Amino acid sequence: MPTTEHHTSKQFDAELETIRAQVLQMGGLVEQQTISALAALEDEDAVLAGRVVEDDHRVNALEVKIDEEVGTVIARRQPAASDLRMLMMVVKTITDLERIGDEAAKIARMVVQMHGSDRGAPPRVEVRHMAQVALNMLRTSLDAFARLDAAGAARVAREDEQVDAEFRSVTRQLITFMMEDPRTISNSLEVLFIAKAIERIGDHAKNMAEYVVYMVKGKDVRHTTVEELERTALGTKP
Repeated sequence: MPTTEHHTSKQFDAELETIRAQVLQMGGLVEQQTISALAALEDEDAVLAGRVVEDDHRVNALEVKIDEEVGTVIARRQPAASDLRMLMMVVKTITDLERIGDEAAKIARMVVQMHGSDRGAPPRVEVRHMAQVALNMLRTSLDAFARLDAAGAARVAREDEQVDAEFRSVTRQLITFMMEDPRTISNSLEVLFIAKAIERIGDHAKNMAEYVVYMVKGKDVRHTTVEELERTALGTKP
């Protein structure tokens, strides 16, 4: 016959698994929001963009729900260090997921604004590849969270450098457009805001990856170099 302690432990494990599943549910919703926002940008689809903006509240509601459940579990169970570390990782992860949702909504709002503008076509600056890399970073971070895969998380940090480099390139191109023809300033700024939102999605995905490394390895790798993060995640020596 199971002891009360064993029964309580099984309940606690089930509660942790439910929370993890909800984080992945939230991640799936945020991923779809991001995909839709980028598709609206690519296809100049103001209707799809409008749906992204309208659905942003679903992401916010999930963040609040998970946050409350984590607080309840901590208060009732008083978890040991490793479980507490996991719960804190959840709180930080859902914060970054909510912010990625905000960035997706920001892109969608810019698409609606540009669609309703009579200022002509925006400058032809390539942001699609940067967007795909940022989206892939989000997917990899969520997969690393699900699998507690530190090596997968390390790949995200390396990809963030690529997104940052492409953002700098886009910024230089847009500044050139604006300097050569001041009539392009308004449209160029809108494209710059979109590029910045994409770059921020990459930043938040990188944050999520760092939390996975912390959970698995027990070392805080925020504010370290990519090389140091990789050494920690992969267990290699300098």
